[in-house]
Amino acid sequence: MSKPINIFFVGDINGKPGLTLVATILKQYLQKYRIDFCIVNGENTNQGKSITDEEAKMLFELGVHVITTGNHIWDRWQVKTLLAKERNILRPLNYPRENPGYGFVVYDLKEKGKVGVVNLQGRTYMQPIDDPFKSAEWAHAKIEQETKVIIIDMHAEATAEKMALAWHLDGKVSALIGTHTHIPTADARILPKGTAYITDVGMTGPYDSVIGMKKEIAIKRFQYQTPHKFELAEHDVRMCAVYIQVDAETGKASKIEQIIFPGFL
Repeated sequence: MSKPINIFFVGDINGKPGLTLVATILKQYLQKYRIDFCIVNGENTNQGKSITDEEAKMLFELGVHVITTGNHIWDRWQVKTLLAKERNILRPLNYPRENPGYGFVVYDLKEKGKVGVVNLQGRTYMQPIDDPFKSAEWAHAKIEQETKVIIIDMHAEATAEKMALAWHLDGKVSALIGTHTHIPTADARILPKGTAYITDVGMTGPYDSVIGMKKEIAIKRFQYQTPHKFELAEHDVRMCAVYIQVDAETGKASKIEQIIFPGFL
């Protein structure tokens, strides 16, 4: 085996609470695991909806290489300018191509090699956009010409859709990491042909909440079946992430470790 690439992926950063925690503790994790490449999902960074230029700049300065997103990236219309100009902030590839932004990137780590990152979105219980399976195959064909190290952020509602795509791509990509539901799943593993997988890495944000929203507001939404203003919760803030080790030559994952700080009691 060649020298491995150590990759750190931080799950959906939710608002100021999540961003503040990442700013406080990310560096120690990058040092602990000797991280070569860091990805975060930042679609909820701006008060739970999208991301601003300033927040993106802050994340890059903390040592993040690529920011992935999802369906909520579009909730702040000004983000279109940011997506159009910043190659290392991704939006889901399988949205119609007329939308601004990029769905994948190949990042050059110089002597360490290159890492490809693909952002996809599921269709089950979500927008009826293009097929993520075909989009993944298209991106894989492009990226494998430069590197075998390929990480996919699959932003999806249905666990089965994430799992099916992982099995479909087993051995072709280094890792498929699920995001969107904000609930960490306990199924981190390496599939038989070398693809690291977790159904959902979980939210980085306030867990004294309903997936980040103040509990009382979420309860009213379900009780009354009418809209209530979104308000981000503030307390019991946790970071959810995964550490993945990948062989730089083969692109196969040799390790995946789930991280939840400060952990669940």
